[in-house]
Amino acid sequence: MRNLFIIIMSSLSIISCNDTTVFSTYKPISKAQWHKDSIINFTFNPIDTISKNNLYINLRNNNDYQYSNLYLIVGIDFPDNKSIVDTLEYEMADAEGKFLGTGFTDLKENRLEYKTDVNFPTTGTYTIFIQHAMRKGGEANGIDFLEGITDVGLQIEKITTND
Repeated sequence: MRNLFIIIMSSLSIISCNDTTVFSTYKPISKAQWHKDSIINFTFNPIDTISKNNLYINLRNNNDYQYSNLYLIVGIDFPDNKSIVDTLEYEMADAEGKFLGTGFTDLKENRLEYKTDVNFPTTGTYTIFIQHAMRKGGEANGIDFLEGITDVGLQIEKITTND
């Protein structure tokens, strides 16, 4: 019995040492209709101020999503009141209109690279915010409700080196 306990604990410690995910969460979009003024916020307090990380935006969409691409405004608010904002474009479908995400049903999951080799040099609370910036035709104010996005997520992975 004691040997079984040691084997289980050793296995768990090996598994946890290999886990590079620092932060991962999704926020649902009500009725899969993302309003143009709705900003999705993710807050976290990184413990490690030295290691490099990769940041990913994770999206789930269904067949109601009508576009082959997606424009996002994504920013990071740092604890020292500094912030950066990026406007990003991601491909969501191939030339034939087939969604690029993974999944066997009409719900597709997309892992979109946001930033690589990022460290969080200051201790405190960071906020990453995501807002869609889709426009249709000549509409200056954008699409009121972007249909088909069911969840918006953020994933931060620590970069490990194999020495």
